[in-house]
Amino acid sequence: MVAISVHNLGLTYELREKLSLAARDKRLPQAGGIISGNRRRRYVTALDDVSFELVAGDRLGLVGSNGAGKTTLLKVLYGIYEPTAGRVGITGRVDALFNIDLGFRQEATGRRNIVLRGLINGWTMAEIDARMDEIVGFSELGEFIDLPFKSYSQGMAARLAFAIATSLEPEILLMDEWIGAGDASFQEKAQQRMQRLADHAGIVVLASHQNDLIARTCNKVLELEHGRVRRFCSIAEYLTG
Repeated sequence: MVAISVHNLGLTYELREKLSLAARDKRLPQAGGIISGNRRRRYVTALDDVSFELVAGDRLGLVGSNGAGKTTLLKVLYGIYEPTAGRVGITGRVDALFNIDLGFRQEATGRRNIVLRGLINGWTMAEIDARMDEIVGFSELGEFIDLPFKSYSQGMAARLAFAIATSLEPEILLMDEWIGAGDASFQEKAQQRMQRLADHAGIVVLASHQNDLIARTCNKVLELEHGRVRRFCSIAEYLTG
């Protein structure tokens, strides 16, 4: 059974870039958190005392202004960042859509990139071969699948990335903003796949600034403000609150 359990999560790192006087003197949020320290060593608390739990079927919307910590939290859940406080427990296979170009080789064809991306994700060649036709079909790339990835538009690249990431029905899917690619029919098809992932005992975590998308897609909301939890509630409470 899939699950995500986050307790008192914190992430603080040293800031090595030169700060403005405003940031030094007023402790303004910067780089997704609050700046602290002294003139020689400055630190950013990107996440502070974040706690929540998700179970099979949950679709969590991460909301908050730019710099609130949404992307940072996703990267902690994916294992890119190691928390400096608290603990994260994840049961289930995790896949993520952060950077649509991540893991793709510009000179390789779309078909070859499906293989390479699958290997990066730890899939076997048998799994990749079994899903190849479905991935190509879902991406709607047609003959472009055998052209170099560098010739793709951003929308084509996004469709391929989404098709690959969701082809094996990951038990937990992390997304930083919804893919803004494709026509209305592709968007509808992608949303139906997201719904199916959750219906098949999966968990979806989606960071977005689009409240209408959060309302359509999610059943729970985690609102962040300067790296702290402002509220963790149902979608109904969020929309009426």
